[in-house]
Amino acid sequence: MSTITLTASMRSNLASLKSIQSQMDITQERLSTGKKVNSAIDNASSYYQARSLTNRAGDLDALLDSMGQGIQTIEAANQGIEAVTSFVEQMKSVAESAYALDPDADGYDTDLAAYAAQFDAIKEEIVNLVADSSYQGVNLLKGGKLTVTFNETRSNKFEIQGKDIVTGMDISVATGTWDDADTVDASITEIAEAMDYLRSYATELGNNYSIIETRQNFTESLIDVLETGADNLVLADMNEESANYLALQTRQQLAINSLSLASQSAQSILSLF
Repeated sequence: MSTITLTASMRSNLASLKSIQSQMDITQERLSTGKKVNSAIDNASSYYQARSLTNRAGDLDALLDSMGQGIQTIEAANQGIEAVTSFVEQMKSVAESAYALDPDADGYDTDLAAYAAQFDAIKEEIVNLVADSSYQGVNLLKGGKLTVTFNETRSNKFEIQGKDIVTGMDISVATGTWDDADTVDASITEIAEAMDYLRSYATELGNNYSIIETRQNFTESLIDVLETGADNLVLADMNEESANYLALQTRQQLAINSLSLASQSAQSILSLF
């Protein structure tokens, strides 16, 4: 197969044009993708480091959903405690009204029984409300257990063991129990202790809420750090790449002009014939 012999000047200009075009292709890819490292071929070390950071950020991002759901589970329990507290306050009001009855008045026993029935009706509604305080199958007011994972290796887990607050409050039924001021006063004492129990458990849940929320905020910040680190390894400086592309275009035009001049020099030989 025959070949065409080029002058040294033309060969040099063609090589220069090829090199410039190769650099322009790389710069164009960086401008279009926004990355200076698009594959392991560009920079294996930076590429795999960035992928590792990005993968970890993705794993942690998936855990944020679990943390968020954990917070909602605690919030459901907290809302339940607030409602139960309101019911207990109503029970206290009923008991105090019963305690204030005159034992020597006519109808003291039918009146006391009526208050006892109201008291027990509220107590039963507390049971119903507690049963409805679950979130995605976990009820921290009925002894349910919540587990929240904090890291991607699942080696750091936070567990919250719920309490059966109906049993914990230990408020006795009034019907069949209230027969004088002393028995009513005993219920008032139980209510006071139940209120302390509820406040204590609400504080405990609040502390657990804060722990999960703090870890959630930390994880969000860590994800930002990981993603920023990955970006620093692979993202291109768009201002720099734009300037490079403009400079390459200029060099390309100059190389084309030089090749044209070299070609004209070769063509001048034709004038001899």
